[in-house]
Order: sequence, then structure tokens, then C-alpha cells
Amino acid sequence: MIYSLKIFAKVRKKKSTTEKRGQYLNKLYLCTVFIYVMKKVISFIFLFAIVFGMQAQKSEIGAFAGTSFYLGELNPTTLFAQPSVAGGILYRYNITPRWAVRATIIFANVSASDANTNKQYERGLDFHSPITEIAVQGELNFFNIYNQSGENRFTPYICTGIVVFSFNPQTEYNGQTYALQHLGTEGQGLPGGKNYYSLTSVAIPFGIGLKVNIGKFISLGVEWGMRYTFTDYLDDVGGTYYDNQVLAKERGDVVAALADRSETLHKAGTGRGNSTTHDLYSFLGGSVTFKFGNEDQSCNIRRHINIRKRLGKKH
Repeated sequence: MIYSLKIFAKVRKKKSTTEKRGQYLNKLYLCTVFIYVMKKVISFIFLFAIVFGMQAQKSEIGAFAGTSFYLGELNPTTLFAQPSVAGGILYRYNITPRWAVRATIIFANVSASDANTNKQYERGLDFHSPITEIAVQGELNFFNIYNQSGENRFTPYICTGIVVFSFNPQTEYNGQTYALQHLGTEGQGLPGGKNYYSLTSVAIPFGIGLKVNIGKFISLGVEWGMRYTFTDYLDDVGGTYYDNQVLAKERGDVVAALADRSETLHKAGTGRGNSTTHDLYSFLGGSVTFKFGNEDQSCNIRRHINIRKRLGKKH
């Protein structure tokens, strides 16, 4: 009997070690893929910036760093609750001293929990999710902005456009991390349940910021932007409770526990989230960009016109 228990303990320990090794290899693989993709993306953006910089001499490329947070069922009102680190790269093309268009790739994380940011609900739910977004936005400067000395070098601005982003809500349970989408915590894929939600969605960005030109080739900026998404499952919470006993039977006890973590189980069909609203996420941070031969000739043209007018008046 004792010998059998020892054999069982060894097998269990070996299985646990194998699982940990598998998780480590999976994370290593994901990191390798991430680095490979990032190299390709950065190479493409640099090539794109150089080509446009040579043609129009109004291009900028740089980096963004700051913080991110989320608003939704698990945090309906509190700004900058459970903030996380965000960062990315950007390319800007200055059409005129007043208008610009930019492309950005930003990586961030968001998180929230009923215990910290929505105590009025006894769901006991929490989540965290990585976000990767690609955005194209137009910028409208409040003032004309130039790089020449003696001219205006700073301006507030507003921006909007379109965002495509990916996310993957996860949670911790008994010391393990579970990705929630494929588990179907609201009965997705089961009779009477909804379809599985997509882990890719679009958003409408709105932002306000301030940028300053430092010399001819450097620009600094600070921006606060909000993303209104077209998904209500950034947090894996958006519909109604599914029958917990059916979930336990069809998906297992862990899924049933993750679906309803309150002390008293909710009845099937009662609200788990607010399906009439969509989730939001936000960035606040600063940027630094470098210009490519970016001496804006519109300022010089304006000066030449003024000189010609003065000469014409004298004659």
C-alpha cells in the first residue's frame, strides 16, 4: 500500500513537472513569435517612413509609452483603476501645419475586479487581458505648428480614426491562469447559449493631446485617448448566467466555478453583465518622434509671399 502511494506521488510529481515544462515552452514559443512579428512590423514601418520621408519630407517615426485602464461591467466609472503599462510605435505624416495622419501599434494590458472596482455586485469576478491594437487616426492641430525658429512650435490637438485590436480575457483560479473565451462561461456553444465571441474587434478612438517641436528633427507629445469598442466581452462578462449545473456537467466544475464565483449561485437567465453597453479602454502617455528631413516648406512659402507683397506696395 505504501509502495503504491509512493509510485502515485512520483507519477503525479512527474506529470506536474511535465505540465510546467509545457507551459514554459509555450510561453517561450509565444515570445519567439512575438519577437519575430515585431521585427517584421518595425522593419515595415521604418521602410514606409523612409520612403515617404524622401518624397514629402514631412514624416515622423517614434515611440509611445504610458498607462492603460478599462471601463466596463467590472469597473463602470473609475478612471485609471488598476492601471497597467502600455507602449508602442508610431508613424506620423504631416499633411499641413494644421493637419496630420498617423499609424500606431500599441501593446497594453487591462484588468479589473468586482472586489476592487465594483463592490456593489456580489459576482466575485475578475479578469486581466493583453491588448494589441493597430490604429489609423487623423490629427487636427488647434494652431499651425512649424519647426523653424521664430515660429509657433507647440499646439494642442484632437484625434480620431479607426482601431483594430485583439484581446484575450483571463483569470486566476486555484493558482492557475485560465483563458476564458473558449471556456464559454455564459453558455456559449451550448443549447440556448450565445455564439462564442471573437477575440478581435474594432473600436473608435477619441483623443486629445499636446505636441511640441524641439528643433527641426524632434517632437515630444502627451495624449489621453479613449477607445469605444464594439465588443462587450473585453472582460468576458456581457450577458446572462447560464444554468450552472449544466455548465458543470458539460464543461466541468472549473468552468462552472469561473462562471459564477458568488457565494449564492445565480439563477439561469439573470443578468451577469449589461448587454446594452460596450466596453472601453484608454491610454495616457507620452511620445517622442524623429523627423526625416522634415523642414516644412509651407512656412518659407508664406514668408516669400509676404516679402513679395511688401515689395509690390513699395513699387
